[in-house]
Amino acid sequence: MTPREKEVFELLIANYSTREIAKRMGISDKTVRNHISNVMLKLGVKGRAQAVVELLKLGELQL
Repeated sequence: MTPREKEVFELLIANYSTREIAKRMGISDKTVRNHISNVMLKLGVKGRAQAVVELLKLGELQL
């Protein structure tokens, strides 16, 4: 996971919306969605929640 992808997921688990994440990071909504999709593909999962669970298991994210 890239540092930008990690930042997106840290903001997701802090309960920010896609639009809020985009605004905070200075990127487009589409770019945020691309980061999320890329991580989901890397992990082989089908949803954001499942990606968060896997990243927590792997120690990539902390609550």
